[in-house]
Amino acid sequence: MAGGNERSLKALKEVWRRAENSLCADCGKPDPDWASSTLGVFICLSCSGIHRNIPSISKVKSLKMDHWDDAQVQFLAKHGNAVTKATYEAHIPIYYYQPTYNDCQVLREQWIRAKYERREFTEPGKQLPYSDGVKEGILWKRGRDNGQFLPRKFLLSEREGCLKYFTKQDAKEPKINVKIDVINATFQPVKIGNPNGLQITYLKDNKTRNIFVYHESGKEVVDWFNAIRSVQFHYLKVAFPIASDNEIKNRLTRNFLKEGYMEKTGPKQREAFKKRWFTLDHRRLMYFKDPLDAFAKGEVFVGSRENGYSVQKGLPSGTQGNFSWHYGLTIVTPDREYLFTCETETDQLDWITAFTSVINQAMTPQEYASKCLDAVSFPS
Repeated sequence: MAGGNERSLKALKEVWRRAENSLCADCGKPDPDWASSTLGVFICLSCSGIHRNIPSISKVKSLKMDHWDDAQVQFLAKHGNAVTKATYEAHIPIYYYQPTYNDCQVLREQWIRAKYERREFTEPGKQLPYSDGVKEGILWKRGRDNGQFLPRKFLLSEREGCLKYFTKQDAKEPKINVKIDVINATFQPVKIGNPNGLQITYLKDNKTRNIFVYHESGKEVVDWFNAIRSVQFHYLKVAFPIASDNEIKNRLTRNFLKEGYMEKTGPKQREAFKKRWFTLDHRRLMYFKDPLDAFAKGEVFVGSRENGYSVQKGLPSGTQGNFSWHYGLTIVTPDREYLFTCETETDQLDWITAFTSVINQAMTPQEYASKCLDAVSFPS
């Protein structure tokens, strides 16, 4: 009996060590130490919890703590991440967002359920709820002034190339009508205070406008998210006919590079530093009095190193403004220096890393045009 256990354990370790099984099959996290005995995939602890919620599809066990019998090990050896992915991820639309371990729970859960429970990607040309070019339904939207979430009708149309929302179900005219190419969408469960919270942003008069929504159903809100990506993808295919699919995919919705509180001072650098919420959305740095503000109080373009932009640790010597946080950083632009302070050294280094990643990238022609249009800067 002991020999059989040792044999199974040795075989299990051999399968586990295969290169294809070195990352979680669902989120890509390194060194997964759980597996599904019914699907044959190696997964991380976090994804195993999602699998456990669909027991009719997946039975999960720890690779370190649980016993695996010969038949189960043989099943893992026969399948593994590569074989299983070839079945369950065979026909993923290029615009579909495949979450990583850094993404929120609702994205990862619906990705796992879409693959294994609903089998959305096993057949070519399958009609999906986010793929037909139009989506209409109710989302709970946060009021710009009163902060209350109220049900609003939203309409997404590939034919019209826009997203609309209506304050009343029977309203004939939308409250907003936004072109699809200026929209971004990113999940913000912590900021919005709802596990299915989605932030939709768009440019209005070259200023960023935020809309905060959620839906009670995780599937529905993720369907909306991927429907936006689908419509954007097809719109951009027409607008940029010679661009490759991957080039267009990289222009779809994006997560913010960094968000959080910093203190800032005004252009004279003698004013008291004020605590504000900052969002770095690629080359657009915005600040808000409150994280859920509809409009930024100020925005600044962050260009490339070749164009005179840099980030420096600390504040210039002789800085006179009063500040309560002592981990400073300075953004240098051709026009002026922007001074900020962070609460902790970790925050300071994280912000410097984020700014450096942007500044080290060469600017595209579109970004040059954006800079010319962007006359907005930080007020005091």
